Amino acid sequence: MNSGNRGLHSLLQEVFGFTAFRPLQEDIIRDALGGRDVFAVLPTGGGKSLCFQLPAVARTGLTVVVSPLIALMKDQVDGLRAIGVPATCLNSSVASGESRVRVRGLHQGEFRLLYVAPERLMMSGFLEDLKGWRVCQFVIDEAHCISEWGHDFRPEYRQLAAVRGSFPDAPVMALTATATERVRADILKQLNLRDPACYVASFNRPNLTYRVAGKAGAYGQVLDFIRARAQDSGIVYCQSRKTAETLAARLSVDGVAAGPYHAGMTPEERTRNQESFLRDELRVVCATIAFGMGINKPNVRFVIHYDLPKNIEGYYQETGRAGRDGLPSECLLLFSPADRVKYGRFIEEKPDPQEREIARAQLEQMIGYAEAAACRRAFLLGYFGERFPANGGGPHKAAGDAGHDRGCNGCDNCLAPRDTFDGTLAAQKFLSCVYRIREKSGFGVGVQHVVEVLCGADTERMRKWSHQSLSTYGIGKEHSRAEWSLIGRELVRMGCLAQDARRFNVLELTDEGKSVLRSKRPVRFTRPVAALPICGRRAGEIACDEVLFERLRVLRKRLADERGVPPYVVFGDVSLRQMARHYPATEAELARISGVGEHKRREFGTAFLAEVAAHLAAHPRRDFPDSGLDGVASGPQSGLADTVRETVQLFRQGRTVREISELRQFKESTIYGHLEAALLAGVEVDVRLLISPEAQDEIAAALRAHGQSGLSAVFDALDGRYSYGQLRLVRAAG
Repeated sequence: MNSGNRGLHSLLQEVFGFTAFRPLQEDIIRDALGGRDVFAVLPTGGGKSLCFQLPAVARTGLTVVVSPLIALMKDQVDGLRAIGVPATCLNSSVASGESRVRVRGLHQGEFRLLYVAPERLMMSGFLEDLKGWRVCQFVIDEAHCISEWGHDFRPEYRQLAAVRGSFPDAPVMALTATATERVRADILKQLNLRDPACYVASFNRPNLTYRVAGKAGAYGQVLDFIRARAQDSGIVYCQSRKTAETLAARLSVDGVAAGPYHAGMTPEERTRNQESFLRDELRVVCATIAFGMGINKPNVRFVIHYDLPKNIEGYYQETGRAGRDGLPSECLLLFSPADRVKYGRFIEEKPDPQEREIARAQLEQMIGYAEAAACRRAFLLGYFGERFPANGGGPHKAAGDAGHDRGCNGCDNCLAPRDTFDGTLAAQKFLSCVYRIREKSGFGVGVQHVVEVLCGADTERMRKWSHQSLSTYGIGKEHSRAEWSLIGRELVRMGCLAQDARRFNVLELTDEGKSVLRSKRPVRFTRPVAALPICGRRAGEIACDEVLFERLRVLRKRLADERGVPPYVVFGDVSLRQMARHYPATEAELARISGVGEHKRREFGTAFLAEVAAHLAAHPRRDFPDSGLDGVASGPQSGLADTVRETVQLFRQGRTVREISELRQFKESTIYGHLEAALLAGVEVDVRLLISPEAQDEIAAALRAHGQSGLSAVFDALDGRYSYGQLRLVRAAG
């Protein structure tokens, strides 16, 4: 490829198929081409790779990309080759014979990009080889791995500073998707960057919806969530290897193409499952945190955390694996207050006191996020030092602030604020009990001991410290221990109590708490997150001809299999949805589709144009105006995707679920899912046309008896006489 001095925008369009740069990309690229060191923090999906790939195309010489994971290297090399950019990688997965061929190609100047692991880069003799390969830039990807303060520190990254001594004139670019201010400073120091141009993009991922649900019958919740998204790929993160294995096995039995991924599997097993996921053969991967860093699958539509993550930084990075193509995607965290106790025990087993202290603080931050009543997006951005726009909510500071700002429109707390209730008396009792314990004993205690005093527990500790004689002993029997624990944590978040992680989470009254206690001013609490089914909403989906989109997906999969690459290497979902919306008939029209560059148009254009033409020969062309179904709001604020509105429209025309399924070429379970989503959005759907009133009563009774255990239990209790779709409809209608 001879790019010469072609303009950046021309290269962007012709090679990569994009008409405009994302925020900061052009500035970063110009600095890189100017020979300057660059440090950039861009969120997952923010276009980090283009920042070094386009400069590599625009100039002569070799760009060396240091990457921590073999899978990431292979993904990126496959993607570059698909658009005609000569790239290769060297790592332990490459056979010795093939490795020699690639090294020979490097000596002959055949490649523009070389991906390599840090260990390989620092091997004896490798740096000397590089000196003969006309290196024009080093790129350190996942640069947070170099910092001990980062969530994924890797000691081998510390050696990378030595590269500067061997190549003093080669500029260095360091990239990461997630780093606090402290980690950013450490990266600059460890890599010895010279007068770097520093860029920190917004951490906001507007296409992601964040939700937290109370954990109750977790497997049933996960199964229902996945079944409601029958066409989507996703990741379920688990804390333990055993949970990942068990969950994948149960999902497979229940008809979901799922597989595990964790460090206890053989490399061959991990590679096989990862490749199957990338090729859309496995729909769901149940994984520990060993999975996903750098995985370049752009159409992951949901990420579920089956267990509480260890820290906010890891949670942000893991949720960031959803929606890398910019299309709407969902992040669901299942949470139980008991997680605090469970993980607290693990933390106390750590031998290093400093590690324990850091882990306790991280756990409290994570629980604070899970229980927060305010905007979750503002919480996450605030962790990284970014203030969400003023109308976007944020963690509440003062007692009684419900935090119900609807500004972000992309988290459960903003979309459906939880109810509040008068907590003045409960707050007074709890704060008074903390004060009385300190007054009598001269020391503070943790939440659970305060709860035991309020509930009048008869324990050895109570008698040892004579706390049964306190005036607050037994005054709180109107609440359960779990409810009092929640009240205590709410008061900590409101700033009425401080919790010292270094002293076993001892509670202390703050000035705010003393003020509340003295003034007896009103305090309002927020209801805890509920264990309700989460059906979700996909604001911003590209409305298109869903039948054509599915045909194009099938074609994409076939072409990808023929070439031995993942489907997204052919075209991403954004490209397919735009094709299914605009029906391109010529190469010129196809060139206007996002992601269609010259090389892909030459290789795949004829096949996709033919598929669009074949579809139009059998189906009418559809228009996609902003207005939607009569009586149903349209657009991002409506909460209904166009595909749901189309199903409702057909249903109102008197068609059966089977007829709609055949007409739209979707499974019947998907059609039921559309009708359920419409019901939950407040759209009128006459369920009597699908399920008799008597059957509805029977299902409703079973839901009341077994609903908390998930729909699987309800299905079994009714001997399988009703489909899961019918069960979901009755649940939504109730």
